[in-house]
Amino acid sequence: MATFSVLSTFAAAAITLQLLLVPASASPHMKYIDAICDRSHDQDYCVKTLTTNPPTAAPIGLNPLAEAVMALTIAHAEKTAAFVAETGKTDQTFTEYHKAYLAVVADLKSANLKLKQSPDTAHYDVRSSTDQMKRVEGLVASKNDQASTTLKEMTVQMEKLLDLAASAADAVDDDDENIHRRV
Repeated sequence: MATFSVLSTFAAAAITLQLLLVPASASPHMKYIDAICDRSHDQDYCVKTLTTNPPTAAPIGLNPLAEAVMALTIAHAEKTAAFVAETGKTDQTFTEYHKAYLAVVADLKSANLKLKQSPDTAHYDVRSSTDQMKRVEGLVASKNDQASTTLKEMTVQMEKLLDLAASAADAVDDDDENIHRRV
């Protein structure tokens, strides 16, 4: 009986050690996540976001993962555009922010449609959205009211998601001509 207990303890320790030593990237799903996150400016944020968000956590391939990243980014842009539109009803300065976010939503939807046939064009569409975010950032920078503070936070999140979307389009393209945009 004591021998069985010692053996089971040893087996449990061996399994635990193996789980600790096998890197997360050994997961078959991680190769797709790594393909995107290796291209991202903030790789830790990328891995955390893609491994904790259900539609992106266990991808079946690079294209479905890239589409899920685009969908996540579009959803955040639409949510922010709705917030800005609602706030714009009481604060007219939010009209410019709303226009910028509507342009981002349009660019992202265009990128999502082009992802399979023309990933270079999809990458360009996503990157052009970054210009809109810089515009919003500049317009809202000096404002300190609660709605502006919320918009600043949402815009920071949007910029991070745009980086993931651009990285996803670049990963689908995989010809490394966009490598200079990653540094």
